[in-house]
Amino acid sequence: MMRPRDPATEWEFFRTEQGKTLRVDESDEGALSVDVLKEGVWSEAPYGMIGLRLSPSSRSLTAAEILALPL
Repeated sequence: MMRPRDPATEWEFFRTEQGKTLRVDESDEGALSVDVLKEGVWSEAPYGMIGLRLSPSSRSLTAAEILALPL
């Protein structure tokens, strides 16, 4: 189940070498959550995917790429 989006949340967006688009949020307590974009819909990703943001083959998305993503 996807978590409701908090308008005050500042997501970080990444694209993996395999073309998966991830959004990562860190809570005030330091807990990380990750969603993956599949067929135009954000859904909660397996916890194991959170490390992909640190992979040398993953990259941060540009502002223009982020604006083109669905909410």
